[in-house]
Amino acid sequence: MSQWRAGTVQAWLEVVMAMPMYIRTCSENVKSGKVLLGLTDEDLEMGLGVGSSMHRRKLRLAIEDYRDAESGRGLSKAAELDHHWVAKAWLSDVGLPQYSQAFQGHLVDGRVLNSLTRRDLERYLNVSKKFHQVSLLLGIELLHGLGFDKEALQARRMQCEHQSVDPLVWTSHRIMRWIREIDLKEYADALQNSGVHGAVLVLDPTFNTDAMATALGIHSNKHMIRRHLVEEMQSLVGLVRASGLQDYERQNTGTPPSARRQSSLGRPPSSSGRHADDEGSLRRRAVKPPTGFSPKARNGRDFSCHGSYGSLPREACDETPPRSEGSPIRGYTTIEVTNV
Repeated sequence: MSQWRAGTVQAWLEVVMAMPMYIRTCSENVKSGKVLLGLTDEDLEMGLGVGSSMHRRKLRLAIEDYRDAESGRGLSKAAELDHHWVAKAWLSDVGLPQYSQAFQGHLVDGRVLNSLTRRDLERYLNVSKKFHQVSLLLGIELLHGLGFDKEALQARRMQCEHQSVDPLVWTSHRIMRWIREIDLKEYADALQNSGVHGAVLVLDPTFNTDAMATALGIHSNKHMIRRHLVEEMQSLVGLVRASGLQDYERQNTGTPPSARRQSSLGRPPSSSGRHADDEGSLRRRAVKPPTGFSPKARNGRDFSCHGSYGSLPREACDETPPRSEGSPIRGYTTIEVTNV
């Protein structure tokens, strides 16, 4: 980037970053790649007129990535994930395509995806349901565990396309097909737009059989069907939760991810004050996770945002009495969940 001329900078902004709306101010103010490498968040807002906070973040993270690439390390793998792939393919895979327009409008690419917090999801991307926030963050965590290598992710998914193994990488569509395979096809369509995908099954310790049954719309008096689901889920994810999480942790050995992600793709020091509030708002624990998994072990993300209300979102949770010990579902026998 340090060798780019003005024309290359403008072409990069229009084609690679998909931000043609800022070309005019860029052509007036940025005449070389060296200038671009030195831009701060304030320069982007005042000098280039980038009013959108998420757009500024996208540019800032890209510039920091290119700045690190000047040392010869090359760009990050997250740079290969453009906003079209995130808004269309990735959101569909995690079972939340209803947020595609919001992600598309904010031009969320791989680098921005890597930086999102619960507060970002709620404030900028209109993701207000707590379970949907957890689903998205766990989907991001899976990408991070694979180094944002979408080819590696796709290769693993291909290997388990026709056999019930490696549920960690399953898409929402693969889980729906598995539900049909275990003879519960009448319930499978209930998982559309639900946010239930493989990383939720494996990495969310509160998403148990009761939560899955509720997501599927299986009534609590369907005891034998629920017992069947218990057996099938135990067969699918029981050993994976015990051993798979440890394997997942081993894949992330070396420099702690929290330290790695505070470097080229982390938040700049100038924004640390603002995000300190974000992190403080996440520090709520409801259940003790399985051995080997900590919701805040990587990048400071907190996946335990269910509060005291279990894994699935409940619109009336503020009015409900405190739940009893045990299953996060059993305390709500009088609540009808109509939209998971």
